[in-house]
Amino acid sequence: MNSKLELLTPTNSQLILIDHQPQMAFGVQSIDRQVLKNNTVALAKSAKIFGIPTTITTVETESFSGHTYPDLLDVFPDAPLLERTSMNSWDDRKVRDALAANGRKKIVVSGLWTEVCNLSFALSALADTDYEIYMVSDASGGTSKEAHDMAMMRMVQVGVIPVTWQQVLLEWQRDWARRDTYDAVMDVVREHSGAYGMGVDYAYTMVHKAAARGSHTGQTLAPVKA
Repeated sequence: MNSKLELLTPTNSQLILIDHQPQMAFGVQSIDRQVLKNNTVALAKSAKIFGIPTTITTVETESFSGHTYPDLLDVFPDAPLLERTSMNSWDDRKVRDALAANGRKKIVVSGLWTEVCNLSFALSALADTDYEIYMVSDASGGTSKEAHDMAMMRMVQVGVIPVTWQQVLLEWQRDWARRDTYDAVMDVVREHSGAYGMGVDYAYTMVHKAAARGSHTGQTLAPVKA
């Protein structure tokens, strides 16, 4: 059986977040950088909901790239940060060991930049192991749209599987009858999924008559004809 036909599940996958640092983000031109940050944090929150083993790498933090997004570290406040000098995370033994220790074949990848750090990691991991690489396109960014797109195409040609962050979240959830993660998933959707999240808020309040989210306690003033 082709193992790539297996859906991502909370027990068969792990996540690596590569170099989500300010100086790396400054160079991104393939996606709006606020959207990129939103998507990356949403992916991290999704991984935490399902207990997905998560590896966080950094490169040249003090000398060039700056510190990992605080919003991302807030999701995993106790996670070790695997510092490197190499552009390719696969060239650092700590990273290989961390991934191997998780014992999961399907690696979900989000990183900066797509055409350098993501590409080199993906090709090297595929060449050296039987890992499967699932590249989160909308939680990764390149120095131009063409750079990102060509890197994604090159990776797909050798077997990398392109995905988006929300696709990964819903694949992990799979069934709305899984109530132990349902509310947390809906929280991520409402905060990070744009129109989908607005639709969930609408359905909860207008259809199911749930209380509105938020802490607003002010009055709603009735219309007054001028």
